[in-house]
Amino acid sequence: MMPLYGIGILITVQSCNWIAFVLMTRRIAQLLTGLFLYGFAIAMMLRGGLGASPWDVLSQGVVLKTGLNFAIVTNIIGVLVLLLWIPLRQRPGVGTVMNVLLIGPSIEVGLWILPEPDGLWAQILLLASGLALLAVATGLYIGARFGPGPRDGLMMGIHRRTGLPIWAVRTSIEVTVLAIGWLLGGTVGLGTLAFALLIGPMVGVTLPLLRIPEAQVSEAIGRVDGPAPDEQQPKEWSAGHLGKSVSATRRGDGVQ
Repeated sequence: MMPLYGIGILITVQSCNWIAFVLMTRRIAQLLTGLFLYGFAIAMMLRGGLGASPWDVLSQGVVLKTGLNFAIVTNIIGVLVLLLWIPLRQRPGVGTVMNVLLIGPSIEVGLWILPEPDGLWAQILLLASGLALLAVATGLYIGARFGPGPRDGLMMGIHRRTGLPIWAVRTSIEVTVLAIGWLLGGTVGLGTLAFALLIGPMVGVTLPLLRIPEAQVSEAIGRVDGPAPDEQQPKEWSAGHLGKSVSATRRGDGVQ
């Protein structure tokens, strides 16, 4: 018959594994939802037709100067951004890969669902809604803590290394990219300016609200993998001390 303390340990282990499973399920759902909404938000802004994002303006400018294909230029810029992760010590994760795989198809789904806007006000509504949804989607997928996409990773890396607020880092990046793209000949519209100036403050609000606390993730991992390095076993449960306790008990002595 299993001792009562053994049953207690078994229940505790099963409970910890269940907590870790629930948290992992939430993180995966948050990641996938965020990435789909991210692509859908981009589709909304594209349907609005009031201007491309700053990064697309940069790609357009490079295309005009080099004659390369737009998709090729976009991929080259993405690789260069990833290289900037190295000095920032920003590490890729599952979210980085899923970002590349899912956002493109979700943009296509959005463009297939969304109708063409009828009039300027409909375009403005699509732009504003797309920006708001993009901020929420960014908070969701980065907040799942599986790793950001290339450009969002640049933002997070600079944020961690400099201590500057998210909104300031994101706005600085978008404005810089927009300026370079415009100087290279890229087309700037109302939507482009709105994106560059507003997405930073909006993400600065949504990311802290939607980010899963790091302590929860670390604690859940620790529950499955064992105690964290700083969690030492109580002295009386260590193997050596337990041996001393047994020996002392046999001698009838106390344990010092």
